[in-house]
Amino acid sequence: MTNLKTFTKGILLENPLLILNIGLCSALGITTSVFNGLGMGAGMTFVLVMSELVISIFRAHIPTSIRLPVFIIIIAAFTTIVQLVLQAYVPALYDALGVFLPLIVVNCIIMGRVEAFASKNTVGASVLDGFGMGIGYTVVLVLISLLRELFGGGTLLAGTALKVELIPEAYRIGILNSAPGGFIVFGIVGALNQALQNAKAQKTSTVEAAK
Repeated sequence: MTNLKTFTKGILLENPLLILNIGLCSALGITTSVFNGLGMGAGMTFVLVMSELVISIFRAHIPTSIRLPVFIIIIAAFTTIVQLVLQAYVPALYDALGVFLPLIVVNCIIMGRVEAFASKNTVGASVLDGFGMGIGYTVVLVLISLLRELFGGGTLLAGTALKVELIPEAYRIGILNSAPGGFIVFGIVGALNQALQNAKAQKTSTVEAAK
């Protein structure tokens, strides 16, 4: 697998949220603002990249019988770093992410990648995989956050000094700020992605048929 393919597969072909449908709890729970989405995506990407890096380095020295507990300890260490940094320097984001921040430890995306990829591949490939998966996760998270914040709250960049109100309260779709609203927006984004994939597949089939 080439370096480019290793990096891009997490963004496109194996996007953890849209394609693999894992790690959905945070995608539905904290995506009420772009600020939250960016913060969660950055934290997840850091933990994912660092965990894959360390596990790949020591993969040959981790006994198979205890690999999962070791993986969890490594992931928990980097998750704690993210928690402490946010609590110290971005307390508003720390409070907004709430329980979803410590739950990074058992997030299916990280556990899946360290087990399926980092424990079997080189350091360079593992870092690229981590960045690709993290960016793919963050992009979808921010897109869902953007739609929910804009149409549900009528604002952009709430929670920051750059907050702007764009839609009057009377025209906002309040349900998008609730848990069911998260499912609705995720379904819409997923449907749009599937439509694009179908259109791409149909175009490829048409070109091949013409040849």
